[in-house]
Amino acid sequence: MKTKFLFFVLLGFSLNTFAQEEIAVERYTAHNKGKFFVSWGGNRDSYTKSDVNFRGKDYNFTVADMKAHDKPKGWHIDYVNPANMTIPQTNFRMGYFINDHYSVSIGWDHMKYVMTQNQTANVTGYINLPADQAGSYYNGDNTYYNNRPVDMSLNGAQEGGSNSQGNPPAFLMYEHTDGLNYVNTEVSRHDDISKLFGLPNTDKFQINLTEGLGAGVLYPKTNTTLLGKERHDDFHVSGYGLSAKAGINFTFFKYFYLQGELKGGYIDMNDIRTTTSSEDKASQHFLFFQRIIAFGGIFRI
Repeated sequence: MKTKFLFFVLLGFSLNTFAQEEIAVERYTAHNKGKFFVSWGGNRDSYTKSDVNFRGKDYNFTVADMKAHDKPKGWHIDYVNPANMTIPQTNFRMGYFINDHYSVSIGWDHMKYVMTQNQTANVTGYINLPADQAGSYYNGDNTYYNNRPVDMSLNGAQEGGSNSQGNPPAFLMYEHTDGLNYVNTEVSRHDDISKLFGLPNTDKFQINLTEGLGAGVLYPKTNTTLLGKERHDDFHVSGYGLSAKAGINFTFFKYFYLQGELKGGYIDMNDIRTTTSSEDKASQHFLFFQRIIAFGGIFRI
């Protein structure tokens, strides 16, 4: 009787020990539900051509097929310098896993959009500024432009009004450089593909694929020199954006990751402030494409 009792005690102890060992070897990276993540990185951007409409009290014209580019800073200490982190083109994101495969996040894509200055673009509409304004230099024949080519390069023109030599003001300098801020929410899917590469311990190194859809608002600080007028210099909600992304995530030692993403979308801004007058506005819509590299952490609270 004592022998049977001892056998069952030892068996129970062994099963309990085995169960604890099984629990102990479950990887931290095996499940995502309930985890938080936060990341910071940089981007390069490309934009399609865009028809941009400028309108105010004495003018209403459209610049057709405007070309624009980003304003990269390259590899720079400002990306990690707390005093200057918002100066380069950057991406911030934080989110939460609602289950093992899906997360919800909010983020700020700080892109930069600069009208290419050395271009000639067709202008349609009218300009009829009062004669005492420097921009009246550009008043069209009978005030109207009809698909007229206009040289957007400075060519001696001044950023502000006419100078002492009588040079005219710049027709247009236009950029969202502080910046083209896309504040958005994303829903993303995440899939561990470490087994495809024969990685036995994902707590040391894990590879994930991620895809997502997003939507948000555009909150740019637009720098515009338009017909010699004084520029507006404040942030303003100007429109909305939609986006989709795909990326690959490399997680190291359970808590840290490097993620590369390709992200594209549509931006529609119909209420862009251009000068100090609230009557002066611009509108445009275009497609964008981002290449993003971000560093982050993933953890449970």
